[in-house]
Amino acid sequence: MWDEDLDARALRCPLPVLRAQKRLAGLAPGKVLRILATDPMARVDIPHFCTETGHMLLESHENGDEITFLIRARG
Repeated sequence: MWDEDLDARALRCPLPVLRAQKRLAGLAPGKVLRILATDPMARVDIPHFCTETGHMLLESHENGDEITFLIRARG
């Protein structure tokens, strides 16, 4: 389950990460953001972003060209 959605489909690097950063900054600690992306670089960029910023990547999976990430805001 997630608390907010970010539709980053059709956005190219670095926009999915920049939008995720902005959205997570506004979330309360522990809340979960779901990101939908289609940029292949998101497979690398989003997990790296989480590692660098302390947010927790809970899950990622792919369905065709679409990648879904669930990220818990750091607390």
